[in-house]
Amino acid sequence: MDFELNETQKLIQQTARDFAQRRILPVAAEIDRESRFPADILGELAELGLMGVNIPESLGGAEAGVVAYVLAMMEISRACASTAVAMSVTNMVGEVITNFGTEEQRNRYVPKLTSGEFIAGSFALSEGCAGSDPGAMRTTATRDGDSWILNGEKMWISTGDRAGVFVLWARTGDRDKLPGTRGISCFLVEPGAPGFSVGKHEEKMGLRGSTTVSLTFEDCRIPATALLGEENRGFRIAMMALDGGRLGISSQAIGIATAALEETVAYVKERKQFDHPIADFQAIQWQLADSRTELDAARLLTLRAASLKEAKQPFSQEASMAKVFSSEMAVRVCNRCVQMHGGYGYTKDYAVERHLRDCRVTTIYEGTSEIQRTVIARSLLR
Repeated sequence: MDFELNETQKLIQQTARDFAQRRILPVAAEIDRESRFPADILGELAELGLMGVNIPESLGGAEAGVVAYVLAMMEISRACASTAVAMSVTNMVGEVITNFGTEEQRNRYVPKLTSGEFIAGSFALSEGCAGSDPGAMRTTATRDGDSWILNGEKMWISTGDRAGVFVLWARTGDRDKLPGTRGISCFLVEPGAPGFSVGKHEEKMGLRGSTTVSLTFEDCRIPATALLGEENRGFRIAMMALDGGRLGISSQAIGIATAALEETVAYVKERKQFDHPIADFQAIQWQLADSRTELDAARLLTLRAASLKEAKQPFSQEASMAKVFSSEMAVRVCNRCVQMHGGYGYTKDYAVERHLRDCRVTTIYEGTSEIQRTVIARSLLR
């Protein structure tokens, strides 16, 4: 097994790291405090090729591969997890359209995502009654001549108020004849379509610079050409997208935990109790050791899954393993880091407070930890 990065991967990693440290980190606390969507930063990420890392050059992407993408995500998340959310979702949307779209769909949307003309893309899968159970989806799409008519509501949609294009799932098949996840189709929807409205912004614990909204469709008419892939076979697109998305969330969790640990190592060397830096005490050292060990394990799991995807090998189980371990690792590490900061860690004067809030949702979105364990177990028992 070769653990060395190639030159392209090193370049993408260094580009993302330099930009994150120079441009994003100085304003990360402000983005969180003001709940400010970082549109200006996302435009600059697009100029660097980071909004289409694994997308062909012919469509405006960097064509650097999946491993390069997760490395870049780790670096951006290390500076600001909110910024990383929009980067992750937009990369995912671009990949899905590239892989499943017609030539016209690819040329219409993907270059606008990679160039920053569309500041973000968005996924519209979850509903109030259909989170971990997408088969319970109630949003419908009904064929009407050369159009589809959408009716329903989507929930918890990241960048839903900023997206230039949505990848949306709706039920097109008869629920009795095609129950569960059968009979679900995928569509490309543009904002501004008649009958399409954006709902309230969710007030979240963390990722406060990432907008999360509901979407409502009331007799929303879209062209027949908006169908992505085959009718009634859209669920497989969702599953393939989520497999890749889980690598993005794993990388996000790793980036957040890396930042928290680095800041804590610096803190414990300076903070004194009983006339000694607290780094001298075994209780602190063991927490640092456990955190670094788990962090490296998460990184290796994620890189393994990413390398499998890049090699076009099956990677669903490995993506779920990386996601559940990395996200739960990040919560443990950030909790320890707050603890090692003592009372200061509970204040907004230190970034570990933000990191703990930001990492918590990584165990929930793109499939909860419980769903990841179900995927892994089913793979083992198949």
